[in-house]
Amino acid sequence: MSRTTNAVARRRRRKKVLAQAKGYWGRKHSSYRLANEQVMRSGAYAYRDRRTRKREFRRLWIVRINAAARQNGMSYGVFIHGLKLAGIELDRKVLADIAVRDPETFRRFADAAREASAAAA
Repeated sequence: MSRTTNAVARRRRRKKVLAQAKGYWGRKHSSYRLANEQVMRSGAYAYRDRRTRKREFRRLWIVRINAAARQNGMSYGVFIHGLKLAGIELDRKVLADIAVRDPETFRRFADAAREASAAAA
């Protein structure tokens, strides 16, 4: 008596992996074994780099805020602390965008941060 197989599910699984591997170089887009290895590796890279991207953007925003704060005569740390004391609750993404697009508004934030730091000291 022959054993039963689940060829339908196997074919579907293989087609799915090969579809995900579309565009890969060499046999990685056509050979199931190599495609499966590369798809798993690619998934791991994608998972890792979704988290890395968040870190990199935060670093970029801090660099931009620091540059704009120094143009207004204060360091990044003093600026952020002054904003907290002044009760201005803007995240770094928005502050960096303001620093790049609207220096006049950023200068007003810097003045508010400076006054709040002076009042607290």
